[in-house]
Amino acid sequence: MSETRAAPEWGVLLLAHGAPDKLEDVPEFLLKVRGGRPLPPEAVEEITRRYALIGGGSPLRAHTERQAQALAALLGLPVYVGMRNWHPFIAAAVEQIAREGLEHVVALCLAPHNSRTSIGLYQRHLDEAVARIAPGLKVLFIESWHDRPLLVRAFAEKLSAALARAREAAGGEVPVILTAHSVPESTIAAGDPYDQQVRDTAAQVAAAAGCPGWKLAYQSQGMTAEPWVGPTVEFVLDSLGRAGKRSVVVAPIGFLCDHVEVLYDVDIVFRDYAAAKGITLWRTESLNDSPLLIEALAALVREAIRARAAAAS
Repeated sequence: MSETRAAPEWGVLLLAHGAPDKLEDVPEFLLKVRGGRPLPPEAVEEITRRYALIGGGSPLRAHTERQAQALAALLGLPVYVGMRNWHPFIAAAVEQIAREGLEHVVALCLAPHNSRTSIGLYQRHLDEAVARIAPGLKVLFIESWHDRPLLVRAFAEKLSAALARAREAAGGEVPVILTAHSVPESTIAAGDPYDQQVRDTAAQVAAAAGCPGWKLAYQSQGMTAEPWVGPTVEFVLDSLGRAGKRSVVVAPIGFLCDHVEVLYDVDIVFRDYAAAKGITLWRTESLNDSPLLIEALAALVREAIRARAAAAS
């Protein structure tokens, strides 16, 4: 007679933006991103072209699932993946959690900087799914983790390696641009903490990697008429070119794995832009399933569970 094993009390839900797995998914994916509001056909065509240039789809899901597997192995807890704009959707993850009988879940966004345009939307989607599918599920939602030492170490490790390669090739010191995804200026003006959190992370990563000369820039601005937070990467590259710099390291600290904003925006657009100005662009490796990143995620989960237990005692 087989032994019946009790369902674990706690689980972890990793939340991410989601991305199309293949080119034919791009139009539907964009409708999801925009809440059903269509983009002009030329914008859809342009975004499809970008995905074609990075291989026909995004590796985001594969990287996220590997992160989940590594985290589950480290914690000894079930770890689920829910995407806001593509499969597997957040609602599907909540359905699975409910089927498996979990009582509590730590929800953790794979974006360390808190903004209502990103983290706020993940939380709303999760709250709606839980209310509809598993109203008894208790959720501990981690809103931001931009300044955690293990996260800073993980980014600094990649930056130090890229800097060493660039310095050897250049024969001297190389400037660094740390980047994150831009948001509308109106978001920051309304009191959103995102910009300050990005600046905090950038300063800590640069210090840990021993970078005396670094600048912060924002990338991947939206296709809208409203102003987005800067400076842009192109603006900073222009200033470096005028100063006679011939090498630069770009470190995307707003992203945890390879996807279109890294593989297209940095590896293609910014590299070509820099080359046109006589600048060789180096990029840090993305964290992907870096052991330090997985340790950072595990520490967040353990801390959240301990805090809940202490509050309940």
